[in-house]
Amino acid sequence: MNLIEDIAGELCKILLPIPEEVFFGNPKSNIAICTLSNINLLKEIADSSIIGDVAIVGRLLSENKGIDSLIQFVISNEKIDTIILCGKDTLGHKPGYSLLCLYKNGIDDDHKIIGSSSPHPILTVTKKEVAKFQRQVKIVNKINESSIIKLKSITKDYKQTQ
Repeated sequence: MNLIEDIAGELCKILLPIPEEVFFGNPKSNIAICTLSNINLLKEIADSSIIGDVAIVGRLLSENKGIDSLIQFVISNEKIDTIILCGKDTLGHKPGYSLLCLYKNGIDDDHKIIGSSSPHPILTVTKKEVAKFQRQVKIVNKINESSIIKLKSITKDYKQTQ
């Protein structure tokens, strides 16, 4: 079944290309923002004053490779201790929901996110990496929030003095 899923994934990349954009802000910041599937919100944040208060802003489109990448980035950037999760979650895959499950419950021995009902919440990161991620960050659950004014206020609440 994994071969079929991999082939289907590659076909989707060709037929329905989705730009994987991230924007870097202040490298001294402790905050990352994840806009989930909302590319307009991503660009709006990148073009606003919020970008100066965050290390990175990006999207999360899958409950497996996307979360793997997010974990790897965060644990390799120990300054980041807060992730603001906002925007609309991807229907079907629900990576935001899976990220919250991972943060709360971790992964089982088969690397499946405990408690996730997403279609394929299997990660490649280790339990040790997940535990480091869980210790390092706080996830601020603002799924469905897309107001720049509200996000700016939330960012200020979690910003450390630099």
